[in-house]
Amino acid sequence: MQDNDRSAIIRIGSEDYQLILTTRATKEIAKRYGGLENLGTKLMKTENFEMALDEVVWLITLLANQSILIHNLKNQDKRELLSEETVELLTSPLELAAYKDAIMEAMFKGTKRNIQSEDDLKNTQAG
Repeated sequence: MQDNDRSAIIRIGSEDYQLILTTRATKEIAKRYGGLENLGTKLMKTENFEMALDEVVWLITLLANQSILIHNLKNQDKRELLSEETVELLTSPLELAAYKDAIMEAMFKGTKRNIQSEDDLKNTQAG
């Protein structure tokens, strides 16, 4: 399984980061929003601009850190995790608006992969 099958790439500062929806990230999102299905609603309904930015920064940090954690698990050269403060300092509000698409792409790829796997499993069992 290649990570790019389930990720979207964004640029923060001068570095590219993969946004990956992992099981761990899904659990964190569920804790914060009550489930993935509530995430889109929460992002779109946020009346307060500052709060909307906080949510996008939190999501970018969470999803980008998944690729760093996976790298650190598999490699000796450890990378430092992103902080929300770093994301805030290295991005503009305009970029954050564009990153919403990347967040949704990573979510779609992450959940699509799981659904495909379940369908494949059912077909294997039935055959």
